[in-house]
Amino acid sequence: MQGKIIKGIAGFYYVHVVGKGIYESKAKGAFRNERIKPLVGDNVEIDIIDENAKIGNIKKILKRKNSLIRPAVANIDQAMIVFALKDPDPALNLLDRFLVLMEMQGVKTVICFNKSDLVTELSLEESSLKTYKTGAKADQSYVEYIASIYEKAGYEVIITSTKEDENIDLVKKALKSKTTAFAGPSGVGKSSMLNAIMPEADSETGEISKKLGRGKHTTRHSEIFNLEGDTYIMDTPGFSSLDLSMIKPEELKNYYPEFVKEEDYCKFAGCLHLNEPVCGVKDALEEGRISLERYENYKLLYEELKQVKRY
Repeated sequence: MQGKIIKGIAGFYYVHVVGKGIYESKAKGAFRNERIKPLVGDNVEIDIIDENAKIGNIKKILKRKNSLIRPAVANIDQAMIVFALKDPDPALNLLDRFLVLMEMQGVKTVICFNKSDLVTELSLEESSLKTYKTGAKADQSYVEYIASIYEKAGYEVIITSTKEDENIDLVKKALKSKTTAFAGPSGVGKSSMLNAIMPEADSETGEISKKLGRGKHTTRHSEIFNLEGDTYIMDTPGFSSLDLSMIKPEELKNYYPEFVKEEDYCKFAGCLHLNEPVCGVKDALEEGRISLERYENYKLLYEELKQVKRY
């Protein structure tokens, strides 16, 4: 029987088989010998040990389309990153770190800015983005300005409010017929978003809760929900920092898609877009095609990566 691992805790893997339910399964010892660790998102073949108790054994992990480092998941089509527009203010450096990580792993990302209901009356003085005061167009709202930073970079941006049910339909449309890793820092309304998209999520994991026993596992783990048909949502733990130390500083520019588009206009091959003369990226920055926030974060990340000791 074939299914998908939707959760893994303490050596047990919970495999969702369409039309059959969730099977608590152990992985064959051969996987450990081959140093293969099953991941949430893996498509697997299982042998059924007890149909009534829904217990099985994973006998084969099917070929992966991809596997990610952070979060440690497999076979995703895209990531959706959720940040709040207010309470907390958006940490764009953290967002850019996530985008770099997804670009490095070749994963498309959709950006969702939530809690738009809190910024309808936001004034210039209240903005935590210093560049909004100087960089926004005269008739450009705070929300429009934030969205434009990433739309210029080529990302799909959805502005939402779970409280007002704003654009939840657009989120569902972006998720349709895909397996999506849902991520974001704590406090941005990710859980509220998941509840708005699929209020049945709690009942769907009821079988797992019964097997584990309530309160035994407080650590957050990645988990998949089947929204409908071939639409899966992978909820991943919140994060407050992301390590990019595996990236060489001179490679960082490759993970800014808006930079790559302008590199043909750089005078020197291997231009880092920092202090070099005749730089297409800096020209695009000057002309407003690349946002100042993205460029400033690039410089900060570049300097950070330069400090990493490599042996």
